[in-house]
Amino acid sequence: MEEQIMLDEKNVITMKLLHYFITEKNYNPIILQGVDNEIWLENLDEDCKVIRIVSNYIHNDEQFDFDVFKTKRILKKIKKKTFSFKINVMSIFLSMGDNIQEDINADPNLMCINVKEEKDLKKNKLIQNVFPDLSDKLKYDEKGVELFMKITGDINKHNKDDARRLEKVFKNKVPYITYFLIALNCIFFFVPKLLGQYNYVVNLLCVHGPSIRAGQYYRLLTGIVMHADLIHLCVNCYSLYVIGSQIESYIGRYKYAIIYLFSGLTGSLLSITFLKNGVSVGASGAIFGLMGALLYFGYYYRVYLGNVVKSQILPLIVLNLAFGFFATGVDNFAHIGGLVGGIIITMALGIKDKSSTFEKVNGWVIACVFLAFLGYMGLVLAGR
Repeated sequence: MEEQIMLDEKNVITMKLLHYFITEKNYNPIILQGVDNEIWLENLDEDCKVIRIVSNYIHNDEQFDFDVFKTKRILKKIKKKTFSFKINVMSIFLSMGDNIQEDINADPNLMCINVKEEKDLKKNKLIQNVFPDLSDKLKYDEKGVELFMKITGDINKHNKDDARRLEKVFKNKVPYITYFLIALNCIFFFVPKLLGQYNYVVNLLCVHGPSIRAGQYYRLLTGIVMHADLIHLCVNCYSLYVIGSQIESYIGRYKYAIIYLFSGLTGSLLSITFLKNGVSVGASGAIFGLMGALLYFGYYYRVYLGNVVKSQILPLIVLNLAFGFFATGVDNFAHIGGLVGGIIITMALGIKDKSSTFEKVNGWVIACVFLAFLGYMGLVLAGR
């Protein structure tokens, strides 16, 4: 009886399609409550974001219309979770009756494939345009139970490899760079305090537009290790520990250090552009850059972090920016410059196993243009 089930045409097609989309195209299963006899797969990096393999029997136009309604409702939820403006889906129907009269592909974002036999996949122009290698990948020497064992074995191996990659990304690591940066901030605060030279050191190292335009460019970075008072230091060090340790763990130490420095630099440049002759100190511009990096990272891992991005990261950024606009003595220009700089430089550095070479090259181009623009605005235009 088990052998007979394995040889059922519908089951064979389903297994082969799952093998192709999971192991060849890196689609991942979507767990949905209350959905029966359907398999949903997603890969937001593909042109076709979602694949549905539907074994429900669709007998007439009314049932098909309900299926379309249900699909659109589920896609809305996926859009919200993944911050996607547009998601297209390909529904592969394995049991569609001949009584369907309406055009099943009237909506270009809801591609529908009617498959009764495996050869239908090879003849269908729509699926061949989107997945031209599908026909060749469905050829197997194994049959029956051997085919089932091969496909399940390959899928399990692929899932284990994915799990190992995710564990490597999200596994907590010792944030050495974060500890070093916190220690550096504390040293530049407490040592001058103990020596009675704090005001002198602040005046020497703070972000000050006229001094920087006069040639003291080191202030663009030294200003981010100075702090106005103990509360300012504690707030920034705590924020750095919470956010920085995550970015260092997710993205890696060297990229993290580059993001921090670049964000601090862009924050300082935007600050001297608008503050003119004002003085600014603090690591918050660089910390906002880390928030931007976390936002960019969360976008690529939005299937896993979608709710975290929506409920924690975005509100944190918005609330801190809003506080900066209404509170006195807060350099919000440094925050904005750091935030934008953090997103751009993270795009340039790339997210491992996610970012394409094209995206990283674009990121470096944008980073260079953005830095040159801020340099001209802060060092040249603001001094006139």
